[in-house]
Amino acid sequence: MIKNIHIFESDPVPVAIAKLATPTIASMLVTVIYNMVDTFFVGQMGDPNKVAAVSIATPVFLFLMAAGNIFGIGGSTFISRALGEKQTEKIKHISSFCFYAGILTGIIGGAFFILGMPLILKMIGASEATGPYAAEYLYSIAWGAPAVVLSTAFPNLVRGEGAANNAMIGMMAGTVANIILDPIMILGMNMGVRGAAIATVIGNVVSLVFFLVHACGKKSMLSIKLSDFKVMEKIALSVIAIGIPASLNNVLMSLSNIVMNKFLASYGDIQVASMGIAMKANMLVVFLQMGLAIGIQPLIGYSYGAKNFRRLKDVMKFSMICVLIIGTVMTAIYLAFTRNIVGIFIDNEQVIDTGCRMLRTLMVSGPVLGIMFVFNFSFQGMGKAGAALALSASRQGFVFLPMLFLGRAIAGQNGIIFAQPIADIISIIIALIMFISMNKEFKAIESKA
Repeated sequence: MIKNIHIFESDPVPVAIAKLATPTIASMLVTVIYNMVDTFFVGQMGDPNKVAAVSIATPVFLFLMAAGNIFGIGGSTFISRALGEKQTEKIKHISSFCFYAGILTGIIGGAFFILGMPLILKMIGASEATGPYAAEYLYSIAWGAPAVVLSTAFPNLVRGEGAANNAMIGMMAGTVANIILDPIMILGMNMGVRGAAIATVIGNVVSLVFFLVHACGKKSMLSIKLSDFKVMEKIALSVIAIGIPASLNNVLMSLSNIVMNKFLASYGDIQVASMGIAMKANMLVVFLQMGLAIGIQPLIGYSYGAKNFRRLKDVMKFSMICVLIIGTVMTAIYLAFTRNIVGIFIDNEQVIDTGCRMLRTLMVSGPVLGIMFVFNFSFQGMGKAGAALALSASRQGFVFLPMLFLGRAIAGQNGIIFAQPIADIISIIIALIMFISMNKEFKAIESKA
């Protein structure tokens, strides 16, 4: 691990960001592919109801990812700060806590999904046509819940100790497994939606095995030993305090998507399927920018722990320039080839027409959305739980949810579709206000140095 210290301490900011963010951007690309393949291969069956079923089941799946992010991002931030403070023994305690807490959370979550399935189907707005398919998907996911939680958490923990390349490889291993298994199980074995879910679970298991091998290796400071499991030195509180803002983003995303799907379902399952495809396609633009922001988090955490505020500020500035470029280029590509992109997922003219309109609307905030992610993950890296919580909650919940209800009341279906980009823009404004306050804080600290 000592060989990676120069990334945090002495490498030029663009070089350090490239080393840490390139693997996380690649990891996010892997995540996008991972999320797209189910919809893609289910779409090849030509049944919009099955696509809609996967779309309405996805928000429930995100709850497991939210649990993983509590221990992943929360643990990663704590690990980065411990690394900056040269407290290597604490890193073992943190990672062991995250591992065993993740197992327990996955077991509880899976049991809830299985026992509460009828209620869950009702809550997510499943219709008579989509309900049976959604149940097939969620039952299969529930049995693999612990693997989903841990495979979401571990890439962040691995990045926290500076091994970003291994984090990318682990995620890619699971994605490759999923991509290989999806066509075999969905189409070849005619398992349909259930096959998509089983392939997803197996992919998570493959990733998890890789990360466990990494954690047990001599080059890693992480630990999964029960003897290192200690709820002391406020480890649990610190991990959860930072992890909740990160997980809140997934929780609110799940809740808002459930509300959105229920609203769209009143206009027909075609609308649900179309929005599902549009949002899957939009993930590439969102996650590429998010990937860079996640990549700088260990660098922010280390700089903050080492009290190198000048470097911290430079990292944030350069990152914002990068996400603006990424967002602008990707938005231009999407607007130029909207129909081609939507058409990849399904051969149904009605779904394609509706999906194109929805995707173009979602792209309104594409060029500048990354700015908010840079601030959000920077706040998390610095341990500013309150600021991170406020910003995470604004985009996916406290702004988006009211926009859904308001948009539906004012403009019906169009209002529902425009709710997300409007919420994005409002959240970016909130982020800029936070930046002004943060910039004053940095100047005050630098003047005292």
